[in-house]
Amino acid sequence: MAFHVEGLIAIILFYLAILLVGIWAAWKTKNSGEGDRSEAIIVGGRDIGLLVGGFTMTATWVGGGYINGTAEAVYVPGFGLAWAQAPIGYALSLVVGGLFFAKPMRSKGYITMLDPFQQIYGKRMGGLIFIPAVMGEMFWAAAIFSALGATISVIIDIDINISVIISALIAILYTLVGGLYSVAYTDVVQLFCIFLGLWISVPFAMSHPAVKDIGYTAVHEVYQEPWLGTIEKSDIFIWIDNFLLLMLGGIPWQAYFQRVLSSSSATYAQVLSFLAAFGCLVMALPAILIGAIGASTAWNQTEYDGPDPKLKNEADMILPIVLQFLCPVYISFFGLGAVSAAVMSSADSSILSASSMFARNIYQLSFRQSASDNEIVWVMRITIFVFGALATAMALLTQSVYGLWYLSSDLVYIIIFPQLLCVLFIKGTNTYGAIVGYLFGLLLRITGGEPYLHLQPLIFYPGWYKDEDRYIQRFPFKTVAMLTSFFTNIGVSYLAKYLFESGTLPPKLDFLDAVVAKYSKENMDKTTLVKNDNIVLSELTPVNPRHSLNLSSTFTNKEAFSDIDSSPEVSPAEDK
Repeated sequence: MAFHVEGLIAIILFYLAILLVGIWAAWKTKNSGEGDRSEAIIVGGRDIGLLVGGFTMTATWVGGGYINGTAEAVYVPGFGLAWAQAPIGYALSLVVGGLFFAKPMRSKGYITMLDPFQQIYGKRMGGLIFIPAVMGEMFWAAAIFSALGATISVIIDIDINISVIISALIAILYTLVGGLYSVAYTDVVQLFCIFLGLWISVPFAMSHPAVKDIGYTAVHEVYQEPWLGTIEKSDIFIWIDNFLLLMLGGIPWQAYFQRVLSSSSATYAQVLSFLAAFGCLVMALPAILIGAIGASTAWNQTEYDGPDPKLKNEADMILPIVLQFLCPVYISFFGLGAVSAAVMSSADSSILSASSMFARNIYQLSFRQSASDNEIVWVMRITIFVFGALATAMALLTQSVYGLWYLSSDLVYIIIFPQLLCVLFIKGTNTYGAIVGYLFGLLLRITGGEPYLHLQPLIFYPGWYKDEDRYIQRFPFKTVAMLTSFFTNIGVSYLAKYLFESGTLPPKLDFLDAVVAKYSKENMDKTTLVKNDNIVLSELTPVNPRHSLNLSSTFTNKEAFSDIDSSPEVSPAEDK
């Protein structure tokens, strides 16, 4: 392929536009009024309105992995649309998050997702939860940087490493100077580019003479199996397992709760989740069509070098390949801008999420509670650069970055989701139950193996089989591990509670100060967690609550479903 000067100019112009919007948003942050600068970087001063909030929450999910992965799933024979679970899975994840999680988190005025863990379980447990949370964000950023480099190299034929480094530098720069404001306002531009770029490309690709009618190839085998796909009876459980992982495992991410907590009210936080769910479905449509076009194309009638992308192990690149070989050159550059926008809109969110959790929950709340606001801002800036550089390095150097992301996203589902359920909705769980549940979930996930990392299973569940040198588990062991972690947390918490409160174990053995102690230095004080004047501290869950053993009041945290907002409702006219 020749070096495309026009494509390079188009990418440069696009990146400059994104950078300028990010710098403008950073200026807006500095002039946003009084309040903590660090909190403005993390949650945008809690004045993100419906329009910008809806765009930024949608763009966080609609990333390079989302559109590339959806197109790939539809294209690959044996999978098809039936296995393209991300659009429905993530949309339902946002709906469930909006219905049950957004309101209690925003009403209590938390700043990061880890705040409730440190308030109830203490800073040690907050540190343990931080590990899978930050791994998920970092490996996700690395995976989509890697996808972006490959995509750009396909269309404009420049070195992958250069494209990854430049893209990462742009994303890091505007995140560094503006925090959530820069991320949110650039997301508006990026989502518009994704929508416009992909929809412009679809009609041109569909009208290419080598492309068969996608309505016909949906149910008839022409060049490959029908792209609607089927779910075999033997694969039903693994389909359900993966779907639940997307739907429930898509909730406990800092990138999601950062948008929830930046909303001007708890009600707005819920509405944003529902808007983003609709946005995810709409944005998946062009990716699905492009995957269907790829499955309906006689590739030997195009300029593509080879009989079929899947035979050259390039199925994961089907979206840029369709843009390159089935669209005019100037149209493919629009599509490339769309892919670049998708990647950057997710990468900047992940980098900001990782640095926010570290600066607040690890550095400030665990080690330097007396740190000044300026000090926290500088810690965030340093960690944004460090985490961005690490994600870039992994994208360039690690061959199994997608496998690492799959494993870390599993850990988010298996470890963090059940812990979040307990800390928000189950009264009386404590640090002992949380630690044992954490370890049980981790053990069951690791022993189940990971094909992408060639990690051999130690436990072979019913229905397993060997595909070449990889072991595949058909049994829904991930969901079983999640449920085990959840019920272990509850069971061990109440066992520890009974043993200490009945006198079976002496108080001195409560080494975590989780049951007996009236006040624990280990747990976060209310005023340490929340400094905003518009938060009513009495609504916070008490530190070290001493509940009775009456089971009728044990398993329902009615406070979480309260209609009372601690933050004042903001009318649309007042919303910024």
